Amino acid sequence: MTQQTDTPNLAETGYKTSHTAVRKARRFALQGLYEWLSTDYRLNKHASHLAGGNEPHTIAARTRATNAMHTVHLGYYHELMRQIPAKTGELIVDISNHLDRNFEALDTVEQAILLIGAYELKYSLHIPYKVVLDEAMQLNTHFGATDAHKLINAVLDKLAKRLRSLESAADKPS
Repeated sequence: MTQQTDTPNLAETGYKTSHTAVRKARRFALQGLYEWLSTDYRLNKHASHLAGGNEPHTIAARTRATNAMHTVHLGYYHELMRQIPAKTGELIVDISNHLDRNFEALDTVEQAILLIGAYELKYSLHIPYKVVLDEAMQLNTHFGATDAHKLINAVLDKLAKRLRSLESAADKPS
């Protein structure tokens, strides 16, 4: 009997698995998380009776229906859209330990980028931490504010030193 996991077996799925396909998955996930953070997530925190109808799975289904996603790593996209909302509370705690302000005070794009970066640092150990930081900078270049890269890089760098201490220590010059 084999044990089932939430991570799809990429060899069997037929998903595009190139770096470009993964990068596109992150971009679509950023857009989906932005929409979720702006609507259902916010409503659940402040007016839960108004929430519903814009859950992450609904956003993901709508995104797939309205976009040509044949060049996107769909498995990774769905992982990000399922796992990040499920783990948002713990990811916000991890991120907030390295912020000089409340997470809620950040721009929604910055929140989404930090959530993706924190998730990848914590749960996508197959992705080198420097790649996670670089991809976060790429997302900010395309979607974020001009100076947001300073905050994003600082927070994710500190988080990487804590979550990936062996990996980051190995990169220090001797």
